[in-house]
Amino acid sequence: MSQQKTNDNAFNNGFTCPIPITEYENVMLAHGGGGKLSRQLIQKMFASQFKSKFLEPLHDGAIFSVDGLRFAFSTDSYVINPIFFPGGDIGKLAVNGTVNDLSMCGARPLYLSSAFIIEEGLPMDELWRIILSMEDAAKAAGVELVTGDTKVVDRGKGDKIFINTSGIGIIPDGVDISPRYAKIDDKIILSGTIADHGIAIMSVREGLEFETQIESDCSPLNGLVETMFAASKEVHVLRDPTRGGVASTLNEIAESSNVGINILEDQIPVSEEVNGACEILGFDPLYVANEGKLLAFVSPTAADKVLTAMRTHPFGKNAVIIGEVAADHPNTVIMKTRIGGSRVVDMLSGEQLPRIC
Repeated sequence: MSQQKTNDNAFNNGFTCPIPITEYENVMLAHGGGGKLSRQLIQKMFASQFKSKFLEPLHDGAIFSVDGLRFAFSTDSYVINPIFFPGGDIGKLAVNGTVNDLSMCGARPLYLSSAFIIEEGLPMDELWRIILSMEDAAKAAGVELVTGDTKVVDRGKGDKIFINTSGIGIIPDGVDISPRYAKIDDKIILSGTIADHGIAIMSVREGLEFETQIESDCSPLNGLVETMFAASKEVHVLRDPTRGGVASTLNEIAESSNVGINILEDQIPVSEEVNGACEILGFDPLYVANEGKLLAFVSPTAADKVLTAMRTHPFGKNAVIIGEVAADHPNTVIMKTRIGGSRVVDMLSGEQLPRIC
């Protein structure tokens, strides 16, 4: 780490490019961890240059209108290690990840693109297995893979396979979702147990064995979101807490909406196996990645109705209200602990789980 400074890079054409002030001279793994450094990288480097009214909200996708219809457009890349894990694989993850990002914009996902960067030496049977998994995932989510690209890189330059997926969906009338729209007294609903995905990956990496195998929660959430909207359109914010987990996602929403957030530790569902694994590994489940859960900020008058509807869906059967939006302590998440105290739940500051999605 160096002292804060502004650097100039010289190019062959003689021009210089001033780099925004940052305390880091090089990109670190933590810049991709979904926490504070990720947020700083996006805001200081990317958002500061690619200025756009569509990018500015830092939503899960861009929302725009064409001929009176509203659309959401999203893109994501997947670099997980290992590429096959309990409950899924990189192909299933790539499809569901983009389906979920569109769903968090309030959109009904329609079409996906997929680009593959394949390392020389990847066994063909593994590639075929991934392709079939993506096909099954797309059918399950009700979307079509309509265009794509493939590239092959030298052995040792790609770590088996990286996948990028982009998607487009249409936003129904009466739906208006944004991380900026959290309102005072909104109830915060979590759709189920947390940290399943991250711990499923780590259990494979570390060779951990449990009485019951921990599986990733990798799932498409568009059907659950449609069920919620059928119950009420008074849903203000939707987010899937992937990298950085529930804690980082709540902090991002608090910052975007300039509100305080209160949550209850004893209301946050964590399976016994996952909780035990977190204790062994020294992780806080609030910061561990999920790939099949969502957070919803819902008007207090509609929260019970939405919660009841969510519990009728397979991916929302364990949904629970975990807190509410507060007028005090803006931009801060406060958790009431099981023993009756309170603590600040900050955004993830480093890289807890590298190559997790």
